[in-house]
Amino acid sequence: MSTEFLSDQEQEEALRSWWRENWAWVASGIAVGFIVLIGWNYWQQRTEQQGEAAAQAYRDLAQALGRSDKDKVEAALKTLDSDYEGSPYADQAHLLVAQSHVNGERFEMAATELKIVADKSRDSALAQIAKLRLARVQAQLGRYDDALNLLDVSKAGAFAAQVQEIRGDVLLAKNDLAGARAAYQASIVAAQIADPHSAPGGNEYLQLKLQELAAAAPEAAPSAMTKAATPAPPLAPTSDKK
Repeated sequence: MSTEFLSDQEQEEALRSWWRENWAWVASGIAVGFIVLIGWNYWQQRTEQQGEAAAQAYRDLAQALGRSDKDKVEAALKTLDSDYEGSPYADQAHLLVAQSHVNGERFEMAATELKIVADKSRDSALAQIAKLRLARVQAQLGRYDDALNLLDVSKAGAFAAQVQEIRGDVLLAKNDLAGARAAYQASIVAAQIADPHSAPGGNEYLQLKLQELAAAAPEAAPSAMTKAATPAPPLAPTSDKK
């Protein structure tokens, strides 16, 4: 029976009857709501605190690297790995330590740090960046096949242009001029697909690589390749960051 046909007294009695039958469910629902709210606030606060602590550990590591304080670098890295494993700060710390090893020509140690990020990072972009840098380090160590195995074009995604360019560098180091030329050209194509407004011949540093290849083996360079390799001033090597 609809309450719109009940008198005020009858509606009040109906509400009282409903409350007697359902108060326990209402009370438990309110209690659950409070518990969820408290839990959410605690989780949010805890996450913020952990983020701040991880950021501070990363800053400590960066400062220790600047002072060449090996013990504090190791301590900060250990803290990040044990307390904040899988966080972006831990990944970036390993990348930063790897870069310091590369600058000091400690390539084996750099490879170890980069492999950690490449294998364990939960961020697919950071993992790919680590693989690109690891491939360069492996090539520096003369492990060309290991480097090429890291450069899987089918899984490169948005990094296809960078992967192809590094493949070209590795193949060139192996003295495979034709393979290097093909990889550089594939890098140009991949870059144009990713950004149709990019320069038709690729970045200027890549153009210089193609120009040098054409000069080294002019008989193997197709005319279209020669056009793409217009002279350009040398620039710093392209970054593997996206």
